[in-house]
Amino acid sequence: MTAWNLNVRLGRLGALTILACLATALAAASAPAKPTPATAATAATLQKDLDRFVALGLPGAILFTRDGNTSMRLASGLGDLGRKTPMKADDHYKIASLTKTYTAAVVLQLVAEGKLRLTDSIERWVPGLVPNGRKITIRQLLNHTSGLAEFDTDPRYLKPYLSGDLGFYWAPRKLVQMGVSHPPLFPPGVTRHTHYANTNYVLLGLAVEAATGHSIGAELRKRIFQPLHLDETSYRIKPGLPSPYAHGYLVLGKPPAMDVSGISPSLSPASGAIVSTAEDVADFYRALLSGHVVRLDLLRAMKTTIVEGKPVDIVGQRYGLGLELFPTSCGDALGHNGVVPGYITYAFSSGDGSRQAVLMVNLDSGSFPRAAGPKFFRLLDKAFCSRR
Repeated sequence: MTAWNLNVRLGRLGALTILACLATALAAASAPAKPTPATAATAATLQKDLDRFVALGLPGAILFTRDGNTSMRLASGLGDLGRKTPMKADDHYKIASLTKTYTAAVVLQLVAEGKLRLTDSIERWVPGLVPNGRKITIRQLLNHTSGLAEFDTDPRYLKPYLSGDLGFYWAPRKLVQMGVSHPPLFPPGVTRHTHYANTNYVLLGLAVEAATGHSIGAELRKRIFQPLHLDETSYRIKPGLPSPYAHGYLVLGKPPAMDVSGISPSLSPASGAIVSTAEDVADFYRALLSGHVVRLDLLRAMKTTIVEGKPVDIVGQRYGLGLELFPTSCGDALGHNGVVPGYITYAFSSGDGSRQAVLMVNLDSGSFPRAAGPKFFRLLDKAFCSRR
């Protein structure tokens, strides 16, 4: 959803720098007007494809696929360049903006319980923080139609990291204050398109805390991680990942790649601070889309999408309430993508969660070799659309 350098915004912008070379491949992948019969791909075939992809100059990658009750867990390359440790399919990694779907699920559970309403203003739950907050609703934050600006374009956001303090902690309210210090991009509620902004989801995290009296991390554990037995999934406050984990890398200027695994998760709290594994990610999206996480009418609301505003990652993608819709060669996929320094992840699922693909690379996408961008999406499309 994106050479990376610390003088540009963190988060999604890594993806933007490779957008041009992806456009042709993505348009081709989403060209069919109707779903087409998928070709068979064995584990050996996908492993070979994954190996060839990593050989383009990437540290490593994980590919998880599921079709019904059949799963494949594949890995290639290195999870730790320094120690030459092989990537493993069960390595933990930062799932970045996939976190937004989890946060949205918590919000919608609270809606089902009558503790929040989609029509509530953010001013009601986080008073005095957002100018015009009485006109911005929970729904508009969920589907990025609030018009609020991004905090990660503000130079103050990068200053601690540019100074070498990768562990610097940003309080969520400080991030919001940076975002709202910039003029909104449009009036709240404009539904012609979305403007994706992490500011929206940091605010949702604060609203959850106000409505429950508990941290967003505690609510995620109680409502999502524990009931779904996502034992390898955690919401991070401090730097560090549970072992075993894939180290994340970026290239500043020229190689070698720099290990940025230790960068603070506070740079994107309720919008991107979850660490998980590919299989746990797939388990979450399957549970969600099969109706086991939020009430069915609210799940339908999650799936009600609006065209994403420019720039986008895949031609034709749309945004709902914490869910993204992606065109593929075999029909639409639901899920999300995530980009943080050192990692890029996409999770695709069919509408009922029965068919899935999760692809992660432990290199910031802005550091990708030019040929790797289109290959990433071709491999993801093949893994999702192949029936086993």
